Amino acid sequence: MEGDILTNQQNGTPITRRTWLRLAAAGSGAAALNARSAPRRPNIVLINADDLGYGDLGCFGNTVIQTPNIDRLAAEGVRFTDFVVSWPACTPSRSGLLTGRYPQRNGLYDMIRNNEVDSGFQFDEETYAVSPEMALGLDLREITIGQAMKQAGYATGLAGKWDSGRARRFLPLQRGFDSFYGFANTGIDYYTHERYGVPSMFRGNQRVKEQGHATDLFRREAVRFIADHRSQPFFFYFAPNAPHAASTFDKAASQAPEEYLRMYSSSPNDRKAQYAALVTHLDAAVGALLDELRRHGLEENTLVIFTSDNGGSGPGHNGPLRGAKAQMFEGGIRVPVIARWPGRIPKGTVSKEFASTLEFFPTFLAAAGASPPPGVILDGFNLLPVLEGKAKSSRKEFFWQRRGDKAARVDQWKWVESQKGGGLFDLASDLGEKTDLSASRPDVLRQVKARWAAWRKEMNQCEPRGPFRDY
Repeated sequence: MEGDILTNQQNGTPITRRTWLRLAAAGSGAAALNARSAPRRPNIVLINADDLGYGDLGCFGNTVIQTPNIDRLAAEGVRFTDFVVSWPACTPSRSGLLTGRYPQRNGLYDMIRNNEVDSGFQFDEETYAVSPEMALGLDLREITIGQAMKQAGYATGLAGKWDSGRARRFLPLQRGFDSFYGFANTGIDYYTHERYGVPSMFRGNQRVKEQGHATDLFRREAVRFIADHRSQPFFFYFAPNAPHAASTFDKAASQAPEEYLRMYSSSPNDRKAQYAALVTHLDAAVGALLDELRRHGLEENTLVIFTSDNGGSGPGHNGPLRGAKAQMFEGGIRVPVIARWPGRIPKGTVSKEFASTLEFFPTFLAAAGASPPPGVILDGFNLLPVLEGKAKSSRKEFFWQRRGDKAARVDQWKWVESQKGGGLFDLASDLGEKTDLSASRPDVLRQVKARWAAWRKEMNQCEPRGPFRDY
């Protein structure tokens, strides 16, 4: 991580990153002390769905799946149509969101999973304990949004999918979150809460075994957190696994609650109906969270952002976009984003501004009146003026790399080189990436590829990952 000597924001004296992290862990930094005498800062709720397609919501044009609560959120805020994630699948995408840094910069640039096994494989505890899902995680020197918000004086909580390391040292309580209820790997069975036969639900640092559908349990925790922290500023990360169709559970059994499945089909084997039911069930959980904010009079002072970690897969629908999860086309990396903050964000607006989930980290700190950790290179920017409709986005380019696949976006131009195909596309006139302009616009192709190469060179020059140094 670049820059080892930080500066105390209050008196200008040097502090080390280790000291900053210790203050964040204790919640006792100078920023936290000053916050007690200042007017209450806004609460912040980030909702991150799992594998939700760009076209799976009513407010994004879906006429089949019922999402009245998320649609209400859009009607009361702003809906973004040109928002991207930093990787077309969950683990690296979430690492970018948590750190405000490209996955290639923060070091978590690929999936944490047991690729050598199929969906029917069953681990025993001893074997799973030394599997990649236990050994890997987000570099411990990275500063997460949980740590930054805690250092700013916020109560911090997470319910749902962590996906940044399952060993104790990687778990949320060690990364700035006061409370954690959920799972730490890429996916679990909705009812058994297992992955490859291993129980995978946590409360804090301890595994727990409870009955119930995962979405209902995460909803319960979200409502409880809001009620418990209604008298202090809080940051809550709500990350349910819906509507992810994990490959680790029994595909012969329905993962959707029957009451929601009946809304779409009488057959538990109807995959599209199951998916639609999982989305509507997720919507109900979002509704419960919004209702709890209103019940405690917190609605006016809470910034709520809803998004997905990547494009839809399987029965998911990505609307007019080409491709799906794990692909570099827009269907893999463009996601629905909705933001609501009554009195600050205009109601019922639609923004076509280009932005990314890397913007969340600096945006939340700006909303809290806090500065980003000194010495840390962030790849995002403060999006608040854009949310409020007062400014244009400063995002002009973005870059991706996934194993052998490459992609770049510079203004309206999109270049893709992948096993699934590729080319140069003008997104302003060809959102579906149907017409390859590589032959007719070689000048643009050279420029976009040169920008990608410059980005890749910068990522290669990040500090080598080695023992933590303190000065």
